[in-house]
Amino acid sequence: MDEEAAERKSDPVRVHEFPLPGSWGIRLYLLDESANPTGSLKHRMARALFRHAIRCGRIGRNTLVIEATGGNAAVSQAYFARLLDLPFVAVMPRKSSPEKIERIERHGGAVRLVHPPLAIYDEAEKLAGEYGGHYMDYLANGARAVAASGGDDDIGRVLFERLALEGAPAPAWVVMGAGSGTTATMIGRYIRRHGLDTRLAVVDPENSAYFPGWVMESGEYTTGMPSRIEGIGRPRIEPSFDIAVVDLVVPVPDAASLAAMRFLYETTGLHGGGSTGTNLWGAFLMVAKMRREGRRGAVATLICDDGDLYRDTYYSDAWLQKKNFDLAPNLERLREFIATGELAR
Repeated sequence: MDEEAAERKSDPVRVHEFPLPGSWGIRLYLLDESANPTGSLKHRMARALFRHAIRCGRIGRNTLVIEATGGNAAVSQAYFARLLDLPFVAVMPRKSSPEKIERIERHGGAVRLVHPPLAIYDEAEKLAGEYGGHYMDYLANGARAVAASGGDDDIGRVLFERLALEGAPAPAWVVMGAGSGTTATMIGRYIRRHGLDTRLAVVDPENSAYFPGWVMESGEYTTGMPSRIEGIGRPRIEPSFDIAVVDLVVPVPDAASLAAMRFLYETTGLHGGGSTGTNLWGAFLMVAKMRREGRRGAVATLICDDGDLYRDTYYSDAWLQKKNFDLAPNLERLREFIATGELAR
């Protein structure tokens, strides 16, 4: 058995179906990327980045690997660096939470804290130059690395192959949030490469550049503000995002994202984070759209990471109150949606 076949056989990721009313004739599938060893969909991209950098000669024995982020991308890269016995440093904003730092250190990574937050990118480049290391820069290089690696690093291939194994039809819509833009781009390219009758909707949280950039038909747009939904939403449109493979971009209020995340847990017991909630709200919008159009079929999206990572934030009522989030109105909208099939933006 070759390496790729062995990985596919041992891959823990599974597809779940959200319980929509059977009379609608629409099925909603969720690929659970939280089951990856590092608990998020960034696991595949980290593997692709290491494979690509090694093949290109940018990483060798004892090379210091550096990344500029404090999120799931750094956790996954720390994991692979440890497997390869390589030193790893995550350059993070000084105000990063102790929980984020602990997750990286748990996998053997080190942390460099800097201020202001946007200085992390210059600091990562500086470290790489000083120590002869390699700055991964997943925001710029993620899509290129995944395209070069292919196989189970390509989330588009994984999604459609897993749906086929479940006996599901090719979905009418795939819904995906964008952080670096790599995941959405790979799904969109897979759809077009295989000539599928599937459309890609990108969902965008508050303060992010992707929706306004889409409206203005611009590949360059900045908001200057951070997203409150970890893992997605960027103040600029990142180089890994290919707007040409996207059919629709939908803004999702942050309170709606968190309500959908809670609704998923209450309804199914599946424990996703805030970006999963953004995906799910967008998927519900596409289901409602299909019902208005009298269409049957399927919609697919992802559980992006493990909700347990957010037990002290998104799943904490005290934290939500402190941040002035009121989820009740949107939770009621979701309950009405399941009863009526109607959900407006």
